[in-house]
Amino acid sequence: MAVAPSSAPAIPAAPTAFDALAIARRVLTLEAAALQDMAVGLGPEFARAVDRIAINRGRVICAGIGKSGHVARKIASTFASIGAPSFFLHPAEAAHGDLGMVGGEDILLCLSKSGETPELAPLLSYARRFAVLVIAITAGMDSSLAKTADIVLLLPDSPEACAETQAPTTSSTLMTALGDCLAVALIERRGFRARDFRNLHPGGRLGTLLMQVQDVMHGGSEIPALPASARLAEGLDAISRGHLGCVLIVHPDGKLAGIVTDGDVRRAFAAGRRAETIGDLMNPAPVMIPPDMQAGAALKLLSERGISQVIVAEHDRPVGLVHLHDLLRAGVA
Repeated sequence: MAVAPSSAPAIPAAPTAFDALAIARRVLTLEAAALQDMAVGLGPEFARAVDRIAINRGRVICAGIGKSGHVARKIASTFASIGAPSFFLHPAEAAHGDLGMVGGEDILLCLSKSGETPELAPLLSYARRFAVLVIAITAGMDSSLAKTADIVLLLPDSPEACAETQAPTTSSTLMTALGDCLAVALIERRGFRARDFRNLHPGGRLGTLLMQVQDVMHGGSEIPALPASARLAEGLDAISRGHLGCVLIVHPDGKLAGIVTDGDVRRAFAAGRRAETIGDLMNPAPVMIPPDMQAGAALKLLSERGISQVIVAEHDRPVGLVHLHDLLRAGVA
């Protein structure tokens, strides 16, 4: 019986001189050189772009076709995550009704290596007609896009990593990096902090890493607290009922006097120490942290100090208590 030929395509043999590692190193070296050229070439136009985006009352609308479009989507996403309202607008969809998404207070950020992408023409014409600010990212110094734009962020005309096909490689890397430059400059200009970022990015591993102590701490009536004069039995009961392994000792004015942990109690009893009040067992110099400390830093502190809980305080007044288990339950590790 004849065997039917396989329909699977044959895998071509690799050229005898093929060296994947050498190719990767060549690509990285070429793109790194292009990035260095762009760093040296950045000038006042970049600062103008950052200033205009920072004071912008509308949105940053990012547009591009092909690989430039994918980079534009990424830039829009990054801007939105740092509190600069932004979205991606596909130029072809814009020409079929979506131009209504562009308002007079918006900024149009257009990406095109050549600057001659025909699909951008309707967007640019609309921008001219309604005085919408246009920022261009392009390597085409004398291109239609550059001539239309109010601000031009010029990319170095570096060779693509694949010289034979001219597939967008180096150019898309440069565009992505320039978008990151704009975003980081905006973060620092606006004083955007980790907590601000977490408010816009609460999910996933990044959201957990940016969590602050005040997001997981026990506060208010959950904090077991007693005066130093409280009887020892009352203190032990507070430690047991609080389920946090400690009781805080506070002065009459509400300021912190110290802490007694279940470990302190065990060590005192093992040493045969006599105590009538809970204050007799307290540690008068406990570790304290601010409520805006990142949860990851708090976990590291607990690990380094070999303790299970830490007091959250403001101006020497306890406002919360964080236990190791709280941090682990929240996914901080």
